[in-house]
Amino acid sequence: MSAWLLPDHIADVLPSEARHIEELRRQLLDVCRRHGYEMVMPPLVEHLQALLSGTGRDRELDTFQMVDQLSGRTLGIRADITPQVARIDAHLLNRQGTARLCYCGPVLHTRVSRAGASREPLQLGAEIFGHAGLHADLEALDLSLALMQEAGLSEVQLDMGDARLFPAVVAGLNLSESTLNALRTALLTKSSPGLQAAAQGLPAPVTDALAYLMQAYGDRTLLDEARQALAAFPLALQALDDLAWLTRHLTCDLSFDLADLSGYAYYSGVRFAAYVPGCSDAVLRGGRYDEVGAVFGRKRPAVGFSLDLKTWVQFTPEASPNLAIRAPWGEDPELREVIARMRGQGHTVVCVLPGRESEVDEFQCDRELIRVADRWVVQSL
Repeated sequence: MSAWLLPDHIADVLPSEARHIEELRRQLLDVCRRHGYEMVMPPLVEHLQALLSGTGRDRELDTFQMVDQLSGRTLGIRADITPQVARIDAHLLNRQGTARLCYCGPVLHTRVSRAGASREPLQLGAEIFGHAGLHADLEALDLSLALMQEAGLSEVQLDMGDARLFPAVVAGLNLSESTLNALRTALLTKSSPGLQAAAQGLPAPVTDALAYLMQAYGDRTLLDEARQALAAFPLALQALDDLAWLTRHLTCDLSFDLADLSGYAYYSGVRFAAYVPGCSDAVLRGGRYDEVGAVFGRKRPAVGFSLDLKTWVQFTPEASPNLAIRAPWGEDPELREVIARMRGQGHTVVCVLPGRESEVDEFQCDRELIRVADRWVVQSL
């Protein structure tokens, strides 16, 4: 095998895309800061138990594991930063009130989530800890929409649901874990035969409610219809009321999928995902996950979202090359002083090394530093 070959679904990021990603990262983190979010930087590696907090079996399968040569304990390379931020909130900050935290860093997955996806996303996200009300859910939604607007994502559709609907329908039935998994799989894949097989022997109202959830996808009008179909389940009605309250405060293009159980072991309330034309998967996912801090002994209400910057750059306008000044390389102290002064003023100066013209794609040299008489001057090209 050639030494320069990378593992499957791992890739270098070359200059043009790297600049695009970095500029987008700065833009989005600035938006988070303007909304009152503080930035944290968790480590890439930590003890496996902490990384798998409240995430379920799927996240364990996604996480690279290794043995720490110092302690002998099992470590994990993070596949998701949210549990790390929950640990920071629970034990390092230990605040009693609301905490707003944001982050950006690489994560590593053992598997790919979809065709063409990277196993090394650059995850950016924001979390609100310590507030159980819908006001926090709405704030997370507002911030996610602000980030998409800042990035220039167009034709965004926000899809919403609630992780409490399925548990509300099957509450009190004492079903086995295998039956629950079969029902979840049928709803998630929208398999009518699978649902009929898994629901055998269940009370008719429950079977009817599950059959309704399977096809419950639509626009804002769906919520009124769902209230009638799920009228026998008070906990489901509460979830629908919460979705309706949030809907009244949102003006974006909305859809609802009441059978979406993606991340069922993770989310504990309202969940949402954003889609754009040309991408088969969501470009942003979030929701409420109040159980994420339980393993740290300080469970706090939590809501937030995350996204992959490497995916976003494929659907956001690319900035034009940076304008730059081309300058000769030389030992002349005056020349070196002039170049240093211009760079200190914020100009990009590309020096042409002796005997070789600079080959750059990222800088458009529209000016040149030349010697005129006894002084260095900048002239347009």
